[in-house]
Amino acid sequence: MGFRNILIESPCKCSYKGGYLVIRKEDEVVKVHLSEISSITLQSTQAFISAYLLSELAKEKISFVISDEKCNPIGQYLPLYGAHNTSKRISEQLEWSEPSKKRVWQRVVKDKISHQARLLELRSCDEVSHQLGEMASEVRSGDTTNREAAAARLYFPVLFGDGFSRDTDCPVNAALNYGYAIILSAVSREIVSRGYLTPLGICHKSEYNQFNLACDLMEPFRPIVDRLVYDNMDGDFTREMRRLLTDVLNVSICYRDGKYRVSSVISLYVQDCLNALRRRLSIGEIESFDIV
Repeated sequence: MGFRNILIESPCKCSYKGGYLVIRKEDEVVKVHLSEISSITLQSTQAFISAYLLSELAKEKISFVISDEKCNPIGQYLPLYGAHNTSKRISEQLEWSEPSKKRVWQRVVKDKISHQARLLELRSCDEVSHQLGEMASEVRSGDTTNREAAAARLYFPVLFGDGFSRDTDCPVNAALNYGYAIILSAVSREIVSRGYLTPLGICHKSEYNQFNLACDLMEPFRPIVDRLVYDNMDGDFTREMRRLLTDVLNVSICYRDGKYRVSSVISLYVQDCLNALRRRLSIGEIESFDIV
């Protein structure tokens, strides 16, 4: 798996030659071998991308994220066939049982709330951290009591200030949404690379969302973005902050008695969840990770 997250911010021409991404600007040419690339985020509407390059990116399962005129991620290019047995995987996906989906969603929500509690603990918000820890232990199969939403109502105002709402148009939310989009793109790539369909979720089921399953499995990784925004955001959502969030997949976190890049943990965690949905792994065998 590649380790470079390429951010393209200025007018250029991007092409493919001999295994390399070639970026041509007015005053320089940059080459990066595809084997080193994890993702590419395009933040310029004045960049030209060759069809040959897009073909090779799909073959290598490299996530290619496109931003709008405001530099917000708005779309993602993914391969049509992520695995040699895609048809078999899709057939399996359509047969996932409701109990399995509810149990995996329970685990995902518990992990998310636990990570929110961990972040508040690290920021010395002990009282609410303890409350969230209790909520995590109360999550039922399918999260029928909606502990996820209850936790969010406590968590965000404590982290970002009284009166803060995820529905507000403000720099903090712009930064959070940007970081979440980067995480979503990585989770989507992992799902597709294993031959599954992203629109078929286990909890998210919107007919207008092409990434329902990715939205499900990305949830425990959101507090990693929250931590970056909380620790580094100071006023406006700047170019420097965008660059920091674009590199979120290279942040090191604790996992399996060691330090792993977020991109690697996403790959392994998604694989565990998919195996649990296939009943090849028990829910308790989905490995946890820390956000630091």
